[in-house]
Amino acid sequence: MSAALELREVRKSFGKSEIIRGANLAVQAGERVAIIGPNGAGKSTLFNLISGRFAPTSGEIHLHGARIDGRKPYEINRQGLSRSFQVSNLFTRLSVFENIRCAVLWSLGHRYAFWKFLADLDDANDRTEQILDMIKLDKRRDVLAMNLTYAEARALEIGITIAGGSSVILLDEPTAGMSKSETKRFIQLIRDVTVGKTLLTVEHDMGVVFGLADKIAVLVYGEVIAFDTPDAVRANARVQEAYLGSVLAEQQAAA
Repeated sequence: MSAALELREVRKSFGKSEIIRGANLAVQAGERVAIIGPNGAGKSTLFNLISGRFAPTSGEIHLHGARIDGRKPYEINRQGLSRSFQVSNLFTRLSVFENIRCAVLWSLGHRYAFWKFLADLDDANDRTEQILDMIKLDKRRDVLAMNLTYAEARALEIGITIAGGSSVILLDEPTAGMSKSETKRFIQLIRDVTVGKTLLTVEHDMGVVFGLADKIAVLVYGEVIAFDTPDAVRANARVQEAYLGSVLAEQQAAA
């Protein structure tokens, strides 16, 4: 059985600088995988390659067995992969409800038609209401996106990411900038909305990583040096030396 998402010897260079150096990774359907690594390891570049923002210099990326490397982001999205970004990318002058509804239209088969009223699209409106309930923003449905709190805006971003029904979800630092209490609630939110889906997330908070991930991929200097369960990665001497030991020490000191 093919992996839900697979990278085979993926490389990416910008000029003479090679950022991703032969990355290999196979994520099975339904797995929650966290990508960790030091700053400059290439984590965001890897996400951009998977989601089609960049084309790899060489190597292959497969989604449910079909090659997607070099394809446009909207084509990859329509094949079942969706992602969020580090910085929220919302329609700030639209309401929470309208932001989600915009995201569900294509997946339900609705295309632009000037003679149709969005208010009459019962399937889109019903699906939007379901997602608002999932992300706990049903009571904020009519609030403009610009007036949301930071945590609410991040929740809306995740709602938009899952709205199209993609089976593979990429979340780029979803809890960055949140308080400890917000982070705890957000971990549970991510768990709830990705049930039955394949999740790949970039995250720096080790509490989030160990609390959310089934497996952890450690990226160092553009290479995946370890890919295993959280306990196995925690005990991996190479990972300790390259990254994890210093990060855990810093976070424990700051606690």
